[in-house]
Amino acid sequence: MMQNKSHAVMAQRYESMHSADDFPTPPWATRALIEHVIGSNTVKEQTCLEPACGRGYMARPLKEYFKHVDAADAYIYNGYGEQRDFLIHPHSVKSYDWVITNPPFRLAEEFIQNALPIARVGVAILARTVFLESIGRYENIFQKNPPSKFAQFTERVPMIKGRVDPKATTATGYAWFVWEHSKLKSPQLLWVPPCRRTLERHNDYE
Repeated sequence: MMQNKSHAVMAQRYESMHSADDFPTPPWATRALIEHVIGSNTVKEQTCLEPACGRGYMARPLKEYFKHVDAADAYIYNGYGEQRDFLIHPHSVKSYDWVITNPPFRLAEEFIQNALPIARVGVAILARTVFLESIGRYENIFQKNPPSKFAQFTERVPMIKGRVDPKATTATGYAWFVWEHSKLKSPQLLWVPPCRRTLERHNDYE
């Protein structure tokens, strides 16, 4: 049986240690973070860093909301953003209001730990829902510094290797994990309502 090439990443996907883990985020999923989790009015005058930008599928919609967005990645894709390894060359403390990204899954814990001191306001990462699991993540992150918001997508967010595809499907659940420095350390559970139809743009997949 031939594999469906438009079927997105499954929860049990494994990437090699040297893989770029290149699974771009559909732009509507980033708009959903701003519209339904953070609030579009709160970021108009703020700055943002996207440190795993790939081809810019997340950075471009962030620029629709933030006053200024810097984008970088450890790998060279199509020339979008600066080439900079976030884990090897971290940014200055409190140099951005927000750090928002879809990091390589196997490096997400390190991305969070590096991002928290950089962000003046908060950090948001898009990750598989199963990121909530693991004793190691509980002991290293969630027990000491739990997210202020856990926003589960009610719709699936299809991600496929190396490209975005409006026809892709997935069996994997995704959520936004958000740390806001001003919030009490008592996580708030949210659901991102069905919004793909209203937040998707005709040129998102170019």
